[in-house]
Amino acid sequence: MPWLPLLAAATAAASPPADFAQAPAELVARFDLDGDGQVDEAEYLAYLMRGFHARDRDGNGVLEGEELPPGARPLGAAENEARLRRQFRRQDADGNGWLDARELLAPPRG
Repeated sequence: MPWLPLLAAATAAASPPADFAQAPAELVARFDLDGDGQVDEAEYLAYLMRGFHARDRDGNGVLEGEELPPGARPLGAAENEARLRRQFRRQDADGNGWLDARELLAPPRG
């Protein structure tokens, strides 16, 4: 999966960054744009696509070349969003259309 090298690089730091969520409720609050205590698919996508857009330095909607770790293949925004949608559905263990803190913090399913 193309995002695994990005995840490995992000978790390689010895200490968490200053803006690292310290509690489950704090993490949910970062995703929860409307403040209802739940993370729906649109909020999940909005938050996680921020990383994609930050890496897409030329703004062309494709991570490629210097925007990627060595050996990674190009990744388009639509492909990344589709993967995140699938991931959201897998994380939504009870199928209610939103993630609570337990679901959001759970390891990816399937």
